[in-house]
Amino acid sequence: MPHVLVLNASYEPLGVVSMRRALILVLNHKAVSLEDSGVTLHSATSAVTAPSVVRLTRFVRVPFRGPVPLTRRALFARDHGRCVYCGAAATSVDHVIPRSRGGQHRWDNVVAACRRCNHTKADRHLTELGWRMKRTPAPPSGLAWRVIGTGIRDPRWRPYLEPYGGIEQFREYEHHDHTESSGALPAPLGRSHSVHPVPCGEHPKPEPLSA
Repeated sequence: MPHVLVLNASYEPLGVVSMRRALILVLNHKAVSLEDSGVTLHSATSAVTAPSVVRLTRFVRVPFRGPVPLTRRALFARDHGRCVYCGAAATSVDHVIPRSRGGQHRWDNVVAACRRCNHTKADRHLTELGWRMKRTPAPPSGLAWRVIGTGIRDPRWRPYLEPYGGIEQFREYEHHDHTESSGALPAPLGRSHSVHPVPCGEHPKPEPLSA
């Protein structure tokens, strides 16, 4: 079943819920529908158009927002769906400092990579290969990442997410989406490096380290 974007009364994105949950919020006057999904839900006596975006009627104070969960889809969105070493289509994840050599599983040490670069790099440091990354990895920021990081996407959500950061990555990730699009929440990244490899065609070479 499709998901629905939930906004605070102030229009800040809070997250996504199931369509049924969103419809219950609307019917109980706890939220108002801002965008229709085009899906009609039927009961024994009536038919209701399900929403795609809802806004809460009362402001909900969120006391603490933790870091964006590190998932494969959120990682690919941050890195534009491209290998940070050579720019080819990313098909796997890589630890910049290998875990076997003390690297941690954190946003600033995990990047998207193509299968070829991941295999070539193996458990070596970039300095050993003479490579460099196109951008320094860092945790994503902005309220929109609460939604982007789930991997659940709907083009009707964009106008409501654009003021809150991360939309450039979101758009490019949609264009270069090499993951499954079942709508299910992604699992956290595991220790495995290669995930669903696909042919990448001609591969540009990784950028060498500056002298």
